[in-house]
Amino acid sequence: MIQFTGEGTNRFSQSLDFVRDCQKRIIKVGDFALCHAPHFCCSFTFFDDNYPGLASPLIDLNWDGFPPAKIFLPGMQLIQYKHRYFLTLNLIFSPQQDIEATATRLWNQVQKLQFCSAKAVISPAILTANLSTAEPNSPLYQQSFLHHVNSALELIAGNTLDKIVLAQAIDIKVSTPFNLMGSLANLRLLYPDCCVFSISNGQGQTFIGASPERLIAAREGALITDALAGSAPRGQTVKADHDFANQLLCSQKDCWEHQVVVDFIVQELRELGLEPEYLSRPGLMQLSNIQHLWTPIKADLFAGIHLLEILARLHPTPAAAGHPREIAQTQIRRYESFDRLLYAAPIGWIDGAGNGEFVVGIRSALVQGHYARLFAGAGIVAGSEPKKEFAEIQLKFQALLRAMV
Repeated sequence: MIQFTGEGTNRFSQSLDFVRDCQKRIIKVGDFALCHAPHFCCSFTFFDDNYPGLASPLIDLNWDGFPPAKIFLPGMQLIQYKHRYFLTLNLIFSPQQDIEATATRLWNQVQKLQFCSAKAVISPAILTANLSTAEPNSPLYQQSFLHHVNSALELIAGNTLDKIVLAQAIDIKVSTPFNLMGSLANLRLLYPDCCVFSISNGQGQTFIGASPERLIAAREGALITDALAGSAPRGQTVKADHDFANQLLCSQKDCWEHQVVVDFIVQELRELGLEPEYLSRPGLMQLSNIQHLWTPIKADLFAGIHLLEILARLHPTPAAAGHPREIAQTQIRRYESFDRLLYAAPIGWIDGAGNGEFVVGIRSALVQGHYARLFAGAGIVAGSEPKKEFAEIQLKFQALLRAMV
């Protein structure tokens, strides 16, 4: 495996330089279609530098082992494409290397591959019974969040901000270590329409989640990105579900919040010379426990522009930070006592042909042994009601807790 790590305002361009340099030195053996060409795995933190957050009274751990930019080419990649699976092996060769011995070793590794199957979902009651501490419903936790929302609303009323996304992190401890593979299997079963991800930092810490939000994707010259903002719960009955959906589609507050995201993405794409296409009214993305206003945006890519260059312009969108973006990011660091790290940040892959896909790292958690830190956020705009925003965050926390075992 080869990798690059970086930080600072040029981290996306530095990452692109690394990928292009690697591409010059890659020798492909076999019939390489787009689906099984070497894929570079990518993760970027929300901010372009890591900063220390307040210590948790529950978890005496340092969670900052994720660099602001990381690009790596795994030694082994298994890719599913159109109901088929492709295994790609990436190797570093030297002139002195014994090719036959290397081939034998690789074949033995392939023979030992064991693929995990998804197991039945463990009920939330079992996880809750194993929790030593959980913070999301404590009065102090709620009071702190409501105070931050009210403070943000004052900035919005004073025209300092149009929108800000405030996140919360809760730390939990369980009596037995978390089962990462079981938790990931549960996420796949519970949220089949989401992108399930797992990223390790090599220090025993793993960032997992199930994101409903595609930030950007490119394949064979076609670009698509999603505007996802404005949320409502799902109903327990068909009528209740329809009522929640209709209220969301008719909500002036939620539609305005959503339009801010659409306008931002469209403007950034146009400044890059692209011609975005999208519907004038949003649709709905309905997940098992929550539904969002959703507008897919498409454009044709032209030669000379790379996915990472577009990513540098789009991250973070108002759906993850707020608007104006720079002011919102400054205020986020003021309000949030923790480093977001990979939360609400781009996670994905690219290949040498310019194809790739990135999702936003939401509905996510950091996990190490008996400990986990869960993240969730809510967009605050004029008309936001603090208690409703708190309830939205609790809903998102419960969606993740339901899967973790």
